[in-house]
Amino acid sequence: MVLAIVALLGFVAAPGQNAQAQSAVTLETVASGLSYPWSVAFLPGGGYLVTERDGVLKVVKEDGGQHIVRGTPEVFAQGQGGLLDVAVSPTFDADQTIFMSFSQGSPEGAGTSLYKAILGQAGPEYELVEGETIFRGNNRGYGGRHFGSRLAFDADGNLFMTLGDRGEAPRAQDSSDHSGSVLRLTSDGAPAPGNPFAGNSDYQPEIWSIGHRNPQSAAIHPETGVLWTVEHGARGGDEINIPQAGKNYGWPIISYGRHYSGGKIGEGTEKAGLEQPIHYWDPSIAPSGMAFVTSDKYPDWNGALLVGALRGQHLAKLTLDGARVVNEEQLLQDLGERIRDVRQGPDGFLYVLTDSDDGKLIRLQPK
Repeated sequence: MVLAIVALLGFVAAPGQNAQAQSAVTLETVASGLSYPWSVAFLPGGGYLVTERDGVLKVVKEDGGQHIVRGTPEVFAQGQGGLLDVAVSPTFDADQTIFMSFSQGSPEGAGTSLYKAILGQAGPEYELVEGETIFRGNNRGYGGRHFGSRLAFDADGNLFMTLGDRGEAPRAQDSSDHSGSVLRLTSDGAPAPGNPFAGNSDYQPEIWSIGHRNPQSAAIHPETGVLWTVEHGARGGDEINIPQAGKNYGWPIISYGRHYSGGKIGEGTEKAGLEQPIHYWDPSIAPSGMAFVTSDKYPDWNGALLVGALRGQHLAKLTLDGARVVNEEQLLQDLGERIRDVRQGPDGFLYVLTDSDDGKLIRLQPK
């Protein structure tokens, strides 16, 4: 049964931003008791897929019932690693296929991998069948930092996948390393046709763009069809980028943040040949999960970009003018929760996941 949170949460303008008219939503808890949930996807027949960081995939029903899906891959669940994003195939109605990114251990350390499987059901039970790890990033390393990883399908059915630098910043500038990059793969895990470095032996053929730190947000713009990403900075310098084929986004040569010690990063905030973000945060909000609003259920938000904030414990609502951010508001501050993911569902409602050992899937009901 869906539980209603009977409080209305006001929205506060971010520091330095112009306040907009106050709004309010009612929050409905669709499911609780989720263990550090990382991602939510929507099943075409109704219900939700939710990943939990320790390696559990769940089917969550509309009434809040939860069913563990058997057959998930073994994950390296340490620090920021674990079972990460989940995406439903654009052809799910025909093939029941899903994709999951996860941190995978190996003797050479853990890296970010991609798993493909068919979601099977027998009565109330679910399992993954014909499961296969179709891509293994060579961003192997020790420790639990900076795996990425979000997934987003383009209009051709190819899959963008974001990978973090594994906490070793110079690797983001190594074109032979998947670390700190955006990849573009086919649904079988191969380099997608038309990738910018095809035939260039100095680059991994899956690479779309390089110079990223730890992108944990990715979404396709509903009008332009291009990929947008949001990545963690260090002490400040979280960025929104629109990664273009073959471009270099600068980390760690340029950054709007500083080292956690307070020291300078790289050579400053700009350099010829390196791309600029369209927006950055200083101080950091620790972004994770993003969604464009197209639903007529939220007419005042239509066209906005929503970004979950972990450190900031809010939902950032960014008003856009094309590729420019012209205003920012902080939503859901009174909830007091780290926001791990935000999605717009096929029903037109917005959903957020809270990041805790009693994580919740919450529906935002417009007032």
